[in-house]
Amino acid sequence: MRQNKLGASDLVVGEIGLGCMSLGTDEQKAISLLHEAIDMGVTLLDTADLYDEGRNEEIVGKAIKGRRSDVVLATKVGNRRIPGKDGWVWDASKAYIMEAVKDSLRRLQTDYIDLYQLHGGTLDDPIDETIEAFEQLKREGVIRQYGISSIRPNVIREYVKRSHIVSLMSQYSILDRRPEEEVLPLLAEHGISAIVRGPVASGALAHGREDKAQKGYLGIEGEEIVKLRHHLEQLCDEKRSLTQLAIRYSLAHPATGAVIPGASSSEQLRHNVEAGNLPPLTEQEVSLIRSLRPANTYTQHR
Repeated sequence: MRQNKLGASDLVVGEIGLGCMSLGTDEQKAISLLHEAIDMGVTLLDTADLYDEGRNEEIVGKAIKGRRSDVVLATKVGNRRIPGKDGWVWDASKAYIMEAVKDSLRRLQTDYIDLYQLHGGTLDDPIDETIEAFEQLKREGVIRQYGISSIRPNVIREYVKRSHIVSLMSQYSILDRRPEEEVLPLLAEHGISAIVRGPVASGALAHGREDKAQKGYLGIEGEEIVKLRHHLEQLCDEKRSLTQLAIRYSLAHPATGAVIPGASSSEQLRHNVEAGNLPPLTEQEVSLIRSLRPANTYTQHR
């Protein structure tokens, strides 16, 4: 599997990581899947304190016990649960981040986090204070690097300008080309890596899952997606499935450092990881795919 640096940092990851949110809460099954991923060369594991109310971090922590040096561990912060209340509130304050990281370390059974990410963000946040929290944690050795997870171009722009983020986690796929116009070029210009989630668009671009496509995606009608799939399948063969084509498309942009497709089964995991052993898409293939599906743009989320 190809290895990429995240930004200009010392974090080196395989280009196919694992989004842990879809692992579920069956501990034995999830740990088995995580071990299989690591054995296959997956190094980037992405979780968050929000997933399953912290249970996801706990499972990841148990899975990497004794194998900590084999992985680049990424988690997120910013969604705060209030005891006795349902749901969560957004809190990007320094005070909360400095406390929340302690809980994540405990659940993950580690004394450092490789990549700590702000799990969202708005222009109303105390951005300089948020950045100072991450910078302090980095100075103290609690985290190695930090980034943000966001789909808001204006928020992303502020962190690119004001902080030392090494990565941006964002949704990007053939069906969600919003980052191509203003986000990915910005990252490339500043040497920041994109970590792509959702490369198969919630299954709408998954091999053998036309049922997922029919449900539609991001306001795109299911019938339109089914037609697109049929065109894309002309670029597939016995060596490259539709799922793998979609993953390779998300990797084709020079700003992309890694993709983190989710997997809830060994079969899905192997299929995703095998995409890392395939040749990159050619410029002609990328151009053809883009001609089949016009780029959408950010409107509501700015």
